[in-house]
Order: sequence, then structure tokens, then C-alpha cells
Amino acid sequence: MSASADLETIERINAGSRTPVVFVHGLWLLASSWERWARVFEEAGYAPVMPGWPDDPDTVAEANAHPEAFAGKSVRQVADHFAGLIGRLERKPVVIGHSFGGLITQMIAGRGLSAASVAIDPAPFRGVLPLPVSSLRAASVVLGNPANYHRAVPLTYDQFRYSFANAVSEEEAKELYERFAVPAPGEPLFQAALANINPWTEAKVDTLSPERGPLLIISGAKDHTVPWVIANASYKKQQRNQNAVTEITEMKGRGHALTIDSGWREVADTALAFIRRFTS
Repeated sequence: MSASADLETIERINAGSRTPVVFVHGLWLLASSWERWARVFEEAGYAPVMPGWPDDPDTVAEANAHPEAFAGKSVRQVADHFAGLIGRLERKPVVIGHSFGGLITQMIAGRGLSAASVAIDPAPFRGVLPLPVSSLRAASVVLGNPANYHRAVPLTYDQFRYSFANAVSEEEAKELYERFAVPAPGEPLFQAALANINPWTEAKVDTLSPERGPLLIISGAKDHTVPWVIANASYKKQQRNQNAVTEITEMKGRGHALTIDSGWREVADTALAFIRRFTS
């Protein structure tokens, strides 16, 4: 969705009375990956908006034809982009994010901008210490070459199969790759990887903010990219917030593609059930 379309959606939401739900995609996906989720939340009485990251192409075909559009995007730049759009909403929204979108979701929550939040297989932030071998292997696609810091990096099918689609059939993995996979900026991965040795990192979250609001972390039990040990470490940091509910749930048999694969509806319903407890 273009920036102008995002603003038109926000104007339409402001003219109504429904609680907004802002969806935040992660690396190697586009905002369109949330389309089925948006329909579910709209049918449930919410007002969905699916902004892209700055300069995101509108379609997978366009994204793969022009990978350079993704290069040079930092964690703070993306967080500020979403914060700016949220600031135009007249009602505090629910924010739901996946992977690096889950990190952005927690950053937004820490700024006190969300009514409730769901972070799905969220990328780690400063203070989250575990580094499982599977995560290092998934990230090595980018981190293996320092020049990738300023580049956009696509995934081969085999890389996508390992990092995203390890918990589905070969046939479904190929379908997901063709339908959803796009290049991604390398910079956020470097920022997350160095967060615990860089005191000035942008990959940090105000976990103790009194304005954070309720937070659910969802973890795919078979996720190679953000395994349970990372998601649970994020939860333990967030759980120290005494001002709001913090919960975590594990989705059995699910990998990093859990928001887009054939089991997406179970994850969406889990998020929706949590959100309904705290919003009208």
C-alpha cells in the first residue's frame, strides 16, 4: 500500500468509530502478506491498516524487479515511520507485528502509542541474549557479508525453506516463496546482531514504560529464525513491566511462516482473542 493510500485509510478510520489495528510486516515480506488477517479483524469489528515500510513496492513482482528499493532502511527509521502514521489516528490502535515487525511493535508499545500489542516471532532487541545456532544460520544469509549492511538481500528458495517454511510441506514452501518472498534490507539484521555490544543501538525497547499496554508474544515451536528461546527471553524482559499484562504462547508445529502459511488462521484467532480482552 502506498503512503497516500495509507493516509486515505487513516482518514477513513478516523471518520468511523472502530478501533484501528495496525499490521507491521517483517523482513522478506510485504504489507500484502497481512491481507487475510485484515479481513478477519475487519469482520470482528476492527479497522485494519497495513502500512508498508518506507519506499516498499506495492507488489511482490515489483519488489523482485527493483530490489534496490529496500536498501538502507534502519530499525529506527521504520519505527519512526509507523509512529508517524499512528500519530495521525484519533484512537490509539492495536499493533500486530511479525519478525522484525514484532520488534517494531514492541518499540511502538514502549513509546505508549498502542492500546494493545501482539508480537509474533519477534526479532530480538538489546538485552535479549540467546543466540541459537539456527538463528545464526538463518541470519548468515545477510551477516556473512559486511557489504550487505547497505544492500537489499533476497533469499534463495533453499534459504527461505530453512528460515521461514521448514514446518510445511515442500509443495507449500514453494508456493509461499513464489507468493510472498521479496528482498529485504540488510541493516536491521546487523543492528539486531550487534545490539548487545552497541550501547547506542536502535534495536532497543522500553520494556518498563508505564504506557506500554497489554502485550502478547506468539512463538512458533519449530521456528528456526526466532526460536522459543529468543521469544521467551523477550517475554521475560517484558514481563518485568508491572503496569500491564504480558503473556506468551507457543504455537505447536509452526515455523517462521506461521502468519502466511496454511495455518495462519489459528495464529490470527489467537491474536484476536487476546486483543478482544482489552479493546471494545
